[in-house]
Amino acid sequence: MEQQPHPQQSSTTRNGTVYLVGAGPGDPELLTLKAVRLLCEADVIVHDGLVSQDILNLVPATTRRISVAKQRSRHSMAQGQINALLIAEARSGHKVVRLKGGDPFIFGRGGEEADDCAKAGVAVEVIPGISAALGCAAQAKMPLTHRDTASAVSFVAGQCKGLSEQNWAGLTGKGRTLVIYMGVANAEAIAEKLIADGASPDIPVAVLENGTRDDFRAMRTLLTDLGDLVRRENVKSPAVFVVGDVAQYGDADDRFVSIFDTVRAEHVEGSHPDATRPSTGPGLTATELEI
Repeated sequence: MEQQPHPQQSSTTRNGTVYLVGAGPGDPELLTLKAVRLLCEADVIVHDGLVSQDILNLVPATTRRISVAKQRSRHSMAQGQINALLIAEARSGHKVVRLKGGDPFIFGRGGEEADDCAKAGVAVEVIPGISAALGCAAQAKMPLTHRDTASAVSFVAGQCKGLSEQNWAGLTGKGRTLVIYMGVANAEAIAEKLIADGASPDIPVAVLENGTRDDFRAMRTLLTDLGDLVRRENVKSPAVFVVGDVAQYGDADDRFVSIFDTVRAEHVEGSHPDATRPSTGPGLTATELEI
């Protein structure tokens, strides 16, 4: 006599699987082989707004696509609704690809989606992607760690509730690199917060915009000038800020004019002979600061 399947086993068998796939920072050639295969096999793609069109072009025209694009203070679909959508699609027996910019588990809310799916009895698999910090730094040839400069790196989100209550003390300084995601809208407040928490105002900062894409830009300044640079250069998301001495390396355009003016104006006559010239830190020469 054939054994009847356990009800729970039957339900699980009927369910599809949710794949949390990291799309990386934009260049489709940086996708993993598994990510490309799943994009071709999926019944439905639920994708973020940061996923590049070049990557979406890999999806077959017959595959259903659902955009859940998020922008600052404006979501096309709340996170809870996205979670419910993934579960509903999987329970319909579909192979669901949740396509997320960067890596699903680095500021991607992938943990919440995986947790809700698991609680609902839906199988989840995570396919990692290249996070923005790594993609941007690679294109700028800017190592986030360096034997002579930095032996530790930290990632923080610049767009978060209660920025002033965050404790960023110790995240910058000798031997450390800090990478700030989603900080464009709060650049000035972020610089003020870091300085208030002990960061040197003249620590080097690189602003890396649209990493691995054709319109990539890399600019370098000092922390105290970060907000002005973002406004002056009309920096747009996606972008990351790399704070620390490693910002001296790689291919980035120097943008020091504003900070030179600011520091010169702040020093009173009769101060130290070098007071009109800000401390440049390793690799940033005085000539790069001259007008």
